[in-house]
Amino acid sequence: MISGFATYEGTKKFAVNSGVNQANFKEFKNLTLSNVGIGTYLGDADARTDELVTIAVKQSVLSGINVVDTAINYRSQKAERSVGKAISELIKEGKISRDQIFLSTKNGYVTNDADIQLGFWEYVKEEYTRKGIIKEGDVTSGYHCMTPTYLSDQLDRSLKNLGLECVDLMYLHNAVEGQIKDVSKEQFLENLKAVFELYEQKRREGKIKFYGMATWECFRVPKDNPQYLSFEDTVNMAKKIGGENHGFQFIQLPFNMHYDQALLGKNQLLGTENVSILEAALKLEIGVFTSVPLMQGRLLAPGAMPDFGELKPSLRALQFVRSSPGVLAPLVGQKSSDHVSENLEIMKIPPMSEDEFSILVKKLTS
Repeated sequence: MISGFATYEGTKKFAVNSGVNQANFKEFKNLTLSNVGIGTYLGDADARTDELVTIAVKQSVLSGINVVDTAINYRSQKAERSVGKAISELIKEGKISRDQIFLSTKNGYVTNDADIQLGFWEYVKEEYTRKGIIKEGDVTSGYHCMTPTYLSDQLDRSLKNLGLECVDLMYLHNAVEGQIKDVSKEQFLENLKAVFELYEQKRREGKIKFYGMATWECFRVPKDNPQYLSFEDTVNMAKKIGGENHGFQFIQLPFNMHYDQALLGKNQLLGTENVSILEAALKLEIGVFTSVPLMQGRLLAPGAMPDFGELKPSLRALQFVRSSPGVLAPLVGQKSSDHVSENLEIMKIPPMSEDEFSILVKKLTS
């Protein structure tokens, strides 16, 4: 198990030694983070994809990316193992040290293990039900479970998969989205409080540095939507549990030129003002990582995205997201070496300035 976690000195050293434009790193929570990260969501749960993901993570890190995102349910635990193998090999090769890489994973969905030859529910019964980790009624119709017992078990499995003693960021994965059809909002908030208490305990144990929520709908939808969650209330909950130095410091949500609600939707009440989730995050000093910057390739189709600048479509999509105020980094899913090389050309140029971005948004929304 590799000890340590991302630090100020380590991430700063990574940025300086990366060879990429230094404007492509952001200072946040005493860390220096690349403004593009690598995601590991898609792909078959087979050995060939394991190898591709491991190579892609290594290539990304060597190209100046120090933000790596995964989840225990991605490829039925194999994504985490591929990431762990990549980080371990890079450290053994002397290319990086653990303190230079910011690594996030997620738990909450019920997952099997693709390396164990059992059917999904057979695995759940063997690994979780018979061991008392999951009880009747714990799993929702969305294949989601957020009991402290289950999440604690999943954290330990994630650390083992990754080969790490500590993960920099643990997200609760699509909690509202996975729970709200079966649980009242009041009960959900009680359950969320218990999860935050667990994560604060795991911080004290040295197993996680920060925690957050990886979401799809809850921070983007209108207030009258059953999936809506107040961002300010969520941050205040963390403060009550963990004090001013609480660990709830990051969220993740979908954002691109099609899913633009995070930027343009004024759905979050902050004091007496209606603001977007990105504005709220900036004011509350919470970091935002974004998913699906290329909409899993759909934004690369001819005419799918407005023209601006001289950049090719993939770089245009990344440039838009990473230049948005409040966004730390879009997380790009990439497996083939060619895609990694193409996407990471973005690291050779700086993001847009706030003025340039503002002018572009006015042009696109007029």
